[in-house]
Amino acid sequence: MAEQNWLSERFTEHQDRLHALAYRMLGSSGEAEDAVQETWLRVSRSDTGELENPAAWLTTIVARVCLNMLEARRNRREESAGALPPEPVPPDPGTHRSGQAGPEEEALLADSVGVALMVVLDTLTPAERLAFVLHDVFAVSFGEIGGIIDRSPAAARQLASRARRRLQGAADASDAARSPKREIVAAFLAASRNGDFAALLELLDPEVVVGEMHGNQEVAAFFAGRAEAARLALVDGVAAAAWFHLGRPKAVFAFTISDGKITRIAIDTDPERLRDLDIIALTTSDRERR
Repeated sequence: MAEQNWLSERFTEHQDRLHALAYRMLGSSGEAEDAVQETWLRVSRSDTGELENPAAWLTTIVARVCLNMLEARRNRREESAGALPPEPVPPDPGTHRSGQAGPEEEALLADSVGVALMVVLDTLTPAERLAFVLHDVFAVSFGEIGGIIDRSPAAARQLASRARRRLQGAADASDAARSPKREIVAAFLAASRNGDFAALLELLDPEVVVGEMHGNQEVAAFFAGRAEAARLALVDGVAAAAWFHLGRPKAVFAFTISDGKITRIAIDTDPERLRDLDIIALTTSDRERR
């Protein structure tokens, strides 16, 4: 009983940090709560013996729980064609369970992570995400991270570095994500999705070229009602569109725009070329979806 009480006290002591870590790993407050509850179940069944560092021990357990959840999520996503990663819903930045600003806000909100960055974070492998979050956000050593994912410290360092480069690329692309070109591409996708022939004609240059098609009448007729699966994206930092299947890009639509009109749409489906492109799927606002 004394050992169980001691475990409960240590868990309560570190619970906010565990929730912050799980939240940053999973991007969902509900899933973070589930991870923390699962962590307590594992802790309560453990034989602690002479535990010297409860914080590190609890961090290891919650990290492994999150890793399992991320791997399960990734497996589910591979079975779902064309689905975007779920958009995280952060907690109210002004409150915390204790009534004050807590580690969740410091870990997730203070660095002003935008939607594009969160989407990229969600496309990392579970091991990359874990290595980045534990090291860059929670200052866990690569030696400890390597132990959690059964890899060497050097391998853990490489995983975090790879994740950091992807996230930095998304940050550099954030200005491009708000460019006028994005507005035009988003409007084109919305008009195509809704079968709005008149709106397509308005967006397309009279001499627009798409493959063998020429002229806005022919191109608008082809695209009307056909873009249901296409998603707004950044391709090498430029606003574009992409079609995803089983979570992977299978086609990219590059737009040439002059004087506010689309003059050319190039469609690339070559797997070799697509692999060399940096493709970031973007979420769209309600206005852009209409």
